[in-house]
Amino acid sequence: MSSRSPRCAVIPARFASTRFPGKPLARLAGKPMIVHVLERVLAAAVFDDVRVATDDARIGAAVEAAGGRVQLTRADHTSGTDRVAEVALDLPSDAWIYNVQGDEPLLPPELLRDLVHFVETDAARQFATVAHRSDDALAFASPHVVKVVTDAAGRALYFSRTGIPHPSASTTDWLRHIGIYAFRHATLQRFVGLPRGVLEQREELEQLRALEHGIPIDVLVTTHATWGVDTPADLKAVAMRLETSLESQRPHSGAPSVSAHSAHEPRGEG
Repeated sequence: MSSRSPRCAVIPARFASTRFPGKPLARLAGKPMIVHVLERVLAAAVFDDVRVATDDARIGAAVEAAGGRVQLTRADHTSGTDRVAEVALDLPSDAWIYNVQGDEPLLPPELLRDLVHFVETDAARQFATVAHRSDDALAFASPHVVKVVTDAAGRALYFSRTGIPHPSASTTDWLRHIGIYAFRHATLQRFVGLPRGVLEQREELEQLRALEHGIPIDVLVTTHATWGVDTPADLKAVAMRLETSLESQRPHSGAPSVSAHSAHEPRGEG
């Protein structure tokens, strides 16, 4: 019986951000946001190696203070995926590399476990991501929320900031993309070596580079919602959700737990 491929989770985090400088160190419930993400990845208990990839010593110090592993990367990367690919050079060549966004402090560990199971049940898979079904009309209309459509086999046909597919009189549901990726090691290195595509540049969505170059992306449709942080306003909303969640776990608390059905407009990528 052959052994499985190593599972390596990399959390890219940079201090500089156009919309929210210092975002990974923004505090939630008394600890930096990047630490919340790290704890949730570790709580999934499915990875052989978990690292935070950053070019900033302040982020590295916060992660190490929480007992996490840090790998310093170059400062000139244009995307988190490029940063992940640099770290992957030090990882086993047969590994699955999981790119977990550093601004998802409420990421359900169950989602990561489901994604690991998803990619390992089909040996032909080489690149996978996640989506959540929604009927939120405001989010559908927002260019900050990324949508995806899939074929009959569950592979991505297209990602867009525009609402897709067009709503009909009978249904208005759609798939909201969640920016978590799983790559085979070789696929990741091939991906970051490709030139930026025309559609990628128009939509400002790097995953379109894969589709433009014929790399299939399998999409896991999850029942787990996520709430990421792009702006200070997002941080306040997530802080409220986190407090509600913590309150619900305290003895004799009457506060409702956070559920996917109570989600506000989700954020997009970029």
